[in-house]
Amino acid sequence: MERELRNVNSGVKVLAKVRIYELAKELEVSNKELISVLMDEFGVEAKNHMSVIDEEDADLIKELYEEQKKEAAEKKEIIEEYESKINEDISKQQRKNSKIRKGGNKKNEEKVDETPDEVIEMEETIVVKDLADKLKKPVVEVIRALIFQGVMASVNQEVDFKTAEKLVDSFGSIAVLKEQNVGDVAEEQEDEIDALEDEASEAKETKRPPIVTVMGHVDHGKTSLLDAIKKSKVTATEAGGITQHIGAYTVDVNGERITFLDTPGHEAFTSMRARGAQVTDIVILVVAADDGIMPQTVEAINHCKAAEVPMIIAINKMDKESANPDRVKQELTEYGLVAEDWGGDTICVPVSAHTKEGLDNLLEMITINAEMLELKADANRRAKGTVIEAKLDKGRGPVASILVQNGTLKSGDSIIVGTTYGRIRAMIDDKGNNTKEAGPSMPVEILGLSEVPAAGDRFTVVRDEKTARIMAESRKEKIRQEHFQTSNRVSMENLYNQIQEGKVKELSVIVKADVQGSAEAVKQSIEKLSTDNVKVRVIHGAVGAITETDVSLAYASNAIIIGFNVRPDNNAIAVAERDNVEIKTYRIIYDALDDIKSAMIGMLEPEYKEVVIGRCEARQVYKISNVGTIAGCYVLNGKIARNCKVRVLRDGIVITESTLASLKRFKDDVKEAATGYECGLSIDKFNDIKEGDIIEGYIMEEIKPKQL
Repeated sequence: MERELRNVNSGVKVLAKVRIYELAKELEVSNKELISVLMDEFGVEAKNHMSVIDEEDADLIKELYEEQKKEAAEKKEIIEEYESKINEDISKQQRKNSKIRKGGNKKNEEKVDETPDEVIEMEETIVVKDLADKLKKPVVEVIRALIFQGVMASVNQEVDFKTAEKLVDSFGSIAVLKEQNVGDVAEEQEDEIDALEDEASEAKETKRPPIVTVMGHVDHGKTSLLDAIKKSKVTATEAGGITQHIGAYTVDVNGERITFLDTPGHEAFTSMRARGAQVTDIVILVVAADDGIMPQTVEAINHCKAAEVPMIIAINKMDKESANPDRVKQELTEYGLVAEDWGGDTICVPVSAHTKEGLDNLLEMITINAEMLELKADANRRAKGTVIEAKLDKGRGPVASILVQNGTLKSGDSIIVGTTYGRIRAMIDDKGNNTKEAGPSMPVEILGLSEVPAAGDRFTVVRDEKTARIMAESRKEKIRQEHFQTSNRVSMENLYNQIQEGKVKELSVIVKADVQGSAEAVKQSIEKLSTDNVKVRVIHGAVGAITETDVSLAYASNAIIIGFNVRPDNNAIAVAERDNVEIKTYRIIYDALDDIKSAMIGMLEPEYKEVVIGRCEARQVYKISNVGTIAGCYVLNGKIARNCKVRVLRDGIVITESTLASLKRFKDDVKEAATGYECGLSIDKFNDIKEGDIIEGYIMEEIKPKQL
């Protein structure tokens, strides 16, 4: 039966419309699946879960799903019958095999019982007695074997690895050189176990709650909105004056859990991303309806785009008389964010933290977005996650608020967190209660670490505390070594080299200016410098002084900061020096463009061309002992300089290329000999000069490329 649906945007007036996400909920299918069915089965293109279809069309879809359910039930019955028959055949075969095995061949069993060669780890050298202990052989027997190898060694003497390897091989074992860095070995073993768990857990993964971060400008109501959600969705007993110190909390929405990170502001967000921690699944961008887009809002938008995290715009303070949500939507379009009701794909939800208007709709949009993202985790594997914040408590020692992202963390587990380690002595959940375990997307406060970790550090559960300690010490040593090595961060000076080596495919730039017009002009001019080799991308452009936040974003994105008529503050300078982030300030726009252009075209790595400065003819050749061959020459044209390179031409063929060892007129050393003058010269490491040879002097001249 052919089904035809009218286009969603056809403009035909109908009495009732149904949203896709409501129909998906009724049919108990995901929004993605329903959107693909609409496209494949009916040829209707729906933009997203907020699109609408006619009620009649919705009934047709329901019929299709009912038919599919009936077909699936019939297929299931057939499969079950077929499987039961196969199982009967298998059980019969197994009974036959067991009878054969009972009187089976014992020789085969003996072959299976053969033990593999024993692996013995050792250092570069080993004492004979220790080697005998490792081989589990008498010392006399080991010394005898060494004598047969031609090595005379007593019980307390050391033998090198090669000798020991031959000896161990003669006893039927394998000698392996012990790794010097035990921490690396432990790390590799843990990584292997982790990789195996990842492979095994893919099939067992189940849905996990989304992790949401709230961002926005100062005084736009981020904290008020968080408090309103907390009070409306947490039970009365828990909401009674409990101060959350954990940095995150969970909320239940129609049986679905949402985890909110209570760290408003993009500074913490960027500092985590700089350490490689992608904690956030969804960002709520709070914009005041009476104030519109402000500088920090723009920063938050750019941070989210750089991290490629989906955004939901919460237009707050809708209870105020001066609220104008359309103005906010208009301003958002300037930054590439078009609201859904304006034909875009950015979800905008009008809310009021004061009257709690629109909170339920906001939470529903979060759950729908989370469903589209298909967030999954395996609760049965070893826990992994990220530190949200950490502090040193006088009574409890190092305390870390962590977010479990995969697996289940249990009290008593040994964990490694960045360069710190420990065994979990206690866990406190977001309600202030002690808990024994924490599953995926659950925030908890833990005690028992050796030191205070940094926000954004990754944590992993390991076998035991000893392994965790070894890994932590190894990581500390690596950081210490890296600190002494030169940084490989991008700068104007090394940009060209990094492009040539293929390390930089895209140059990220942050632009700060004194006025918005200048910022836009600089931004557009810089982006026009993109070439085939490297694309220049302005990841953030704003008005005001260069701040610590800008340096954090540059560090996370490996970017250069360009300041136009502005200067960095003291904190920004200190952080930039620490993190090796380059800040360049200019007063003329063309200077900034020329510097970036010069770095890109390799001004610091110029090309060279050969320039012939003169030619002379060898008229007399003298051979002097302990000196070599001296050529008496006549300068035909140009000049011969003492510091120039020379090539010897004989019948138009190049005999050699070298440098001048000496240049004289009569008995005096001279810097150069001009046209028409005679001179005596010797060539470095070349004595086969003959009369009539032409000696050509040349220099290598730098050529600076003038265009990209």
